[in-house]
Amino acid sequence: MSLKQRYRETIQPKLLKDLNLSNIHEVPKVMKVTVNRGLGEAAQNAKALEASIAELATITGQKVVVTRAKKAIAAFKIREGMPIGVAVTLRGERMYAFLERLINLALPRIRDFRGVSPKSFDGRGNYTLGIREQIIFPEIDIDKTNRISGMDITFVTSAKTDEECLEMLRAFGLPFKK
Repeated sequence: MSLKQRYRETIQPKLLKDLNLSNIHEVPKVMKVTVNRGLGEAAQNAKALEASIAELATITGQKVVVTRAKKAIAAFKIREGMPIGVAVTLRGERMYAFLERLINLALPRIRDFRGVSPKSFDGRGNYTLGIREQIIFPEIDIDKTNRISGMDITFVTSAKTDEECLEMLRAFGLPFKK
């Protein structure tokens, strides 16, 4: 059973009852998942940018957008318009497929994993997860990576509070620390 089907058939009715909501449309849902990576060295090293684009495209299965500097910062040797990061926004089927791979395959592969932090909520019902190594994803070949780098994964939800979002992500199977 896919994660989307499981959400519709079991998680949604359970959240409706647990959160004391009156309408099925009030139940929080994941609107989009954003995966981004900052690349400080991309200003000097074009190969790092290309490698990062290829890795994120492999992990997410979607084309990557290059983010560029809005202002020039002399101390960091960055000019306006230079590439400083990469980002992908996932919605719909690809989002649920990515969430399923993240929860069931990638997170259990983290060394000394004790769960994700329950403190990374933004106060509006969204959650951000920082990953230190991209090699936890099974799609990435360790031998072909030239450097280990992390990424930020943001879950944008329709939850009104952090508690609602926490309950929904727990129901999805995201392992939170005790």
